[in-house]
Amino acid sequence: MIVAAGVSFEAQEPLPALTVYKSPACGCCVKWIDYMRARGFSVKTVDVESIAEVKRTWGVPTNLSACHTTIAGSYVIEGHVPADVVTRFLRERPPVAGIAVPGMPLGSPGMEQPTGRVEPYAVMSFDRTGRTAVYDHR
Repeated sequence: MIVAAGVSFEAQEPLPALTVYKSPACGCCVKWIDYMRARGFSVKTVDVESIAEVKRTWGVPTNLSACHTTIAGSYVIEGHVPADVVTRFLRERPPVAGIAVPGMPLGSPGMEQPTGRVEPYAVMSFDRTGRTAVYDHR
């Protein structure tokens, strides 16, 4: 607990660094990485030949798969998840394996369109048994 000017509050721990596994040829992954860095995240990138192997290793359900897989501490962040959702998720620390934006919805971070077109999408949570739930709507 921190006390400043007679007011006490709990200090928030810094968010973990992100490690993004991606194909070397993926441009939208680079856009998402740039987007996350612009919002204060520390991001390391790892180009891999088999992103499917990374997803299997970290237990990403096939139906939630996207183009890149990010590890933040012990959590998985799959695909084009917005920064504010990632921040909330990492602060809340729910008892799940991770969150995902399945596929590559237009208008999600890294998938912005010059026309401004945005497809509605859900951010899904998932656990190690493959159980999923809606975590956020966009």
